[in-house]
Amino acid sequence: MRTVRPILLAAAAIVLFAAFGGMHIGAQQPRPGGDIRILPLRGNIFMLVGGGANIVASVGRDGVLLIDTGSAEMSDKVLAAVRELSRQVTSSPMPQQSCVGIVHCVWWDGSRFLGTTASPPAPRPIAGIINTSFDPDHMGGNAVIVNAGSSYGARVGQGAWVIAHENAPTHVSGSSPLPAAALPTETYLGTDKKLNFFNGEGVVVWHRPAAHTDGDSVVQFRGSEVLAVGDILNMASYPVIDIDKGGSVQGIVDSLNWILDVAIVEHMMEGGTLVVPGHGRVTDSADVAYYRDMMTIVRDRVQEMIKRGMTLPQIKAAKLTRDYDPRLARNPSWTPDMFIEAVYRSLNSRTAKE
Repeated sequence: MRTVRPILLAAAAIVLFAAFGGMHIGAQQPRPGGDIRILPLRGNIFMLVGGGANIVASVGRDGVLLIDTGSAEMSDKVLAAVRELSRQVTSSPMPQQSCVGIVHCVWWDGSRFLGTTASPPAPRPIAGIINTSFDPDHMGGNAVIVNAGSSYGARVGQGAWVIAHENAPTHVSGSSPLPAAALPTETYLGTDKKLNFFNGEGVVVWHRPAAHTDGDSVVQFRGSEVLAVGDILNMASYPVIDIDKGGSVQGIVDSLNWILDVAIVEHMMEGGTLVVPGHGRVTDSADVAYYRDMMTIVRDRVQEMIKRGMTLPQIKAAKLTRDYDPRLARNPSWTPDMFIEAVYRSLNSRTAKE
């Protein structure tokens, strides 16, 4: 009996672990639709990796809200991964919480509404998309996913809605026009746009002017403490400053400082608010502070050389990013020389305006 009891206890533990932890284990594996990997972030917020740019998904009673849709060539795989993720979340029981106040009752909190079903559940509808920019790797899947929203969603015949800053669609490159389904159904001006509660939490879209472009958006999930910041931040690369589309080095620095103001740390700058960049790994305030310091230092180095009358080739030859290159010079499409040139052009245009 002494031998049997530990075995029975271990077996019971395995069963319980499979029942309650299976959803998260499965969510981290490659999806059946292709090379898309899904990382659970917090609550009902997930990150999809491998579709071009990072995609953030909120899955709950109100459906699926996607932040960016990846590249066009990966749109079918992204859609398959979103459907499977929605099916898994819908079929997984979530812990019920007691009612505290009015708006936190379980009947109102959509992120905890999902219960089990007796048969394989249908995925929740794709309700909407928010684009952090209109770069091809961020909105290339818009048309496919919008149309899929109408094929099995609650808004039959209309498709999913798309929100972006008013400046974002004007920066689309290429001679062929975008399909109508890929374009925003709603744009916003000013500093922010507040969505109604979606899946049990407030969602705010913030405009960050003149950063990567002049049409960048940051999406804040206020209940989950998750920020999707687009191409303002990338811990594996220097930020792409698109001068021709209104980007600037000072806008990047200002946006990083804004993220630090909005984010809440858990302990000694670590943990707390999760910051999801457009590319690369998930970060927190400590990472953002490091990146902000790097941007400020490089900006000041270039500015000093401009004051000395040095030319762009001379500034490039000085290798002003050499102490950061081992960590951030990993993008062959955006080399340190290209980054320095963008900083130089940004500072020169700013000086000319002043």
